[in-house]
Amino acid sequence: MSTTATAFDRAVFQRAADGILRSAVDAEQPVAGVVAMVTDRDGTVYEGAAGRRRLGGDAEITTDDVFAIFSTTKAITATAALQLVEEGLLDLDRPASEYAPEIGDLQVIEGFDADSEPILRAPRSYPTTRQLLTHTGGFGYDFFDEKYARLAGEKGQPSVITASKAALTTPLLFDPGERWQYGTNIDWVGQVVERLRGQRLGDVFAERIFGPLGIENMSFVLRDDFRSRLAEMHARNADGSLTPMDFELPSPPEIDFGGHGLYGTVGDYMKFIRMWLNDGAGEHGRVLREDTVEMAVRNHLGDLPVTMLPGVIPSLSNDAEFFPGQSKSWSLPFMINNEEAPTGRPAGALGWAGLANLFYWIDRENGYGGYWATQILPFGDPTSFTKYMEFETAFYRVLKG
Repeated sequence: MSTTATAFDRAVFQRAADGILRSAVDAEQPVAGVVAMVTDRDGTVYEGAAGRRRLGGDAEITTDDVFAIFSTTKAITATAALQLVEEGLLDLDRPASEYAPEIGDLQVIEGFDADSEPILRAPRSYPTTRQLLTHTGGFGYDFFDEKYARLAGEKGQPSVITASKAALTTPLLFDPGERWQYGTNIDWVGQVVERLRGQRLGDVFAERIFGPLGIENMSFVLRDDFRSRLAEMHARNADGSLTPMDFELPSPPEIDFGGHGLYGTVGDYMKFIRMWLNDGAGEHGRVLREDTVEMAVRNHLGDLPVTMLPGVIPSLSNDAEFFPGQSKSWSLPFMINNEEAPTGRPAGALGWAGLANLFYWIDRENGYGGYWATQILPFGDPTSFTKYMEFETAFYRVLKG
């Protein structure tokens, strides 16, 4: 952990941030509602909310509201795996099929034959848990990959949003280790954790991560107390307008999907971010050892690049990329920007996102992290993404005086 001390004028940033949130709601292509927060190592230094839970509804969105946090779930699953590494129960470089045997039944898809049947072959190796954590395991998502989209459209392969066991059993897209491709790798890490713990993933989180961090409003189940303060999903239409969607992840899910399945509040996610700023220490106890954190946040991707996410299903994602033209790599839980970002985020900082246009960063050098939450599809929504970038940029302008 860096001990860099930088003066931060909270009042100046609050004025700037509040203005950005209001401008997101008032934009020509508005967001329905947004919650954003920034934390330092000790506690939240900014929290703001603007807009409504549902466009056209009466309920204003609040900082206590609950979001489907989608892929910002992934880093929590990675943390549960790192705890197993600390205990000597998980070897990151052994085939993950030794822990979750179903991975050993999967083949590589090379394309489709003249009858539109998938062409499959045995993989040259099976993915290790390290490869799953770094998204080099061979899995993808149907909304980012043409082959998976075709399997879904023509062969009925269930989507991950069904939270079904069958949704996991997609073929590999390539031999493990060949390249970085974003996908269901971390869902399989969740299965590894469950097998080694002998518990549902949600129970592992509650006992070993949420308890020490003081997290009370995060679950794979859409609890009754969540429904009354749920930020609702919206679809961005071709004309830029928004339509509320009656969308919910299955609750309770057949499987706790470690890649995307949590509901939670932004305030509780800040407690998770603070743990990474504090070298694994939580409000009520330690989650990871300091040396584990130092190991985990290094580049584990080697020379392979993190690449653009191609939007294959337009209703779910646009083409999307953080900091185009700049080098990005992957730690075990997070993306790393290898160069200083246009927002001012320093080289070596951490971050990622969630499908419904949720974004976060973790700056261990300066001791700050932030989170921006909306509920809009498709991913890469121009207004939400642009306003998030403005939010982060405003933070660094204030931090740097």
